Amino acid sequence: MNKLRRTALAATLMGYAAVSAAVGPQPAPLAQPQQLTVGYVKVGHLSPMVLVAEPLKTCNVEVKPVEFVRYADARTALLSGSVDVSGIGPADLAIALAQGSDKLVGLSGVASSPKYLVTRKGVEINDWQDIKGKRIGIAPGSAVWFQWAATLAEKGVPYNVFTPVNIQGGGTAFVQSLERGDVDAVALWEPFESQLVASGSAYFAKNLEYSQSKAVGAELGLLAATRDALTNKREAVKCFMWAYKQAEEKLAQDPEAFAQTYAKYTGLPIEVTRESVKLIKLGGVLDLDQLRRQARTFNELGVIPKDVSGEMDKVWDPSLAREVSGQ
Repeated sequence: MNKLRRTALAATLMGYAAVSAAVGPQPAPLAQPQQLTVGYVKVGHLSPMVLVAEPLKTCNVEVKPVEFVRYADARTALLSGSVDVSGIGPADLAIALAQGSDKLVGLSGVASSPKYLVTRKGVEINDWQDIKGKRIGIAPGSAVWFQWAATLAEKGVPYNVFTPVNIQGGGTAFVQSLERGDVDAVALWEPFESQLVASGSAYFAKNLEYSQSKAVGAELGLLAATRDALTNKREAVKCFMWAYKQAEEKLAQDPEAFAQTYAKYTGLPIEVTRESVKLIKLGGVLDLDQLRRQARTFNELGVIPKDVSGEMDKVWDPSLAREVSGQ
């Protein structure tokens, strides 16, 4: 238990360090104009995406944005080469490797947050024993599901004590399912967690925090590029990282600006995003050791067919993030 507490504290401190690291000067503009195809998913922790296009113009880089509903769709697009850079899930590097591809390269984590089971009003869940027999909505293979499953394993809670309800599609499907009473609780992500709580339909079961497992940790996502883009458009990708980290730093220091940008990015009401930003700490907490632990655990959970933890160094390159932070 002490070891787990130390791990949680270290993750928290790493998160604050990531946010406080000052972004360095703008990279030199490219000699020739270049287009960068950027994938994005409308989740709160990727809100800095909405602010990258304008500063990239000063780098002589034009952004072509492509929206995805799920991290899995963004991962597929990166693997096919139809986008150069995108936000994806923390597990996607290991998933791609297990499928035999090293075409994705992780550049940086993006944010962390506590994770609480979102529970329908009228349903009582105060501790881990209370999930017995409950219908819990999950998105199998999602970043949040990995956090949930790993926490259950580390706490010794059998996965079969509750009834998992697989919900397909984006977060809106989870919101609708809980509001209809199809499920008792959901393992969900922002902004949909705060949307349910703000509407009065649900509450956070704060005794069921599942972001601090040693295996998966609190990271909510990561920025990744194709290997081809890092080879052939490296300076454009570097400019993207500078613009993203500059926006991330600005929003991390100004909660109201974060909430306003978040609302613009997702189309959610400002009262929802103001609640959501109270949970999200911008600035990645992901590192190579965590990626290795994740990969090993995903294999143990049967999510990926082989243990690729020994290969994670091939698909993780934080050098650009360090360069634009002046490190």
